[in-house]
Amino acid sequence: MLLRVNPEHPQPGRIGKVVEVLKRGGVVIYPTDTTYGIGCDLYDKRAIDRVYRIKEAEPNKPFTFILDSLEELSLYAVGVSNYAYRIMRKLTPGPYTFVLKASKAVPRFMRSKRRTVGIRVPDDPIPLAIVKELGRPLVNTSVSPPLDEFLSDPAEIEGRYGKLVDVVVDGGVRYSDLSTVVDLTGEEPVVLRPGKGPVDML
Repeated sequence: MLLRVNPEHPQPGRIGKVVEVLKRGGVVIYPTDTTYGIGCDLYDKRAIDRVYRIKEAEPNKPFTFILDSLEELSLYAVGVSNYAYRIMRKLTPGPYTFVLKASKAVPRFMRSKRRTVGIRVPDDPIPLAIVKELGRPLVNTSVSPPLDEFLSDPAEIEGRYGKLVDVVVDGGVRYSDLSTVVDLTGEEPVVLRPGKGPVDML
């Protein structure tokens, strides 16, 4: 199902429909400030398994997840230093993924072998509204078929994935680029992957 949502002012009723699907264990595709993402409720293992199959992703590669703000960061990350928190405050919301030490609240299957997790607060009203209404983090991985081809047009995404997911949220055509990944687990920030977010301030 293709569901059109205002990209600047998401309609509460339509966001509510997306959240109803997620609460029933559904998988949705939605826009972010980088690429369109595919995801589900962080705590729904069955739905996450579906995302892995749809994405054709390696099972040992944990996905990231989205928060709507940094207010609940301490629930999902531990040992966040003052410098790391200052960096995140400066760069969020924005096109960044922060690697942090995972708390026990993060499901084991969502942690890396190093017991870390990737967390995003994107600068996009739609995923932020979904997470806020859901009340739980939203699993996030880019909609990228094999060969790292990124899809930016929701109509094209619906044509390719419409029968595999429950909802494709149409937030308009987006310029696709990966988020910048920054590891904040050490004494200094380490850029693991350059992306859309600039890193000169680091």
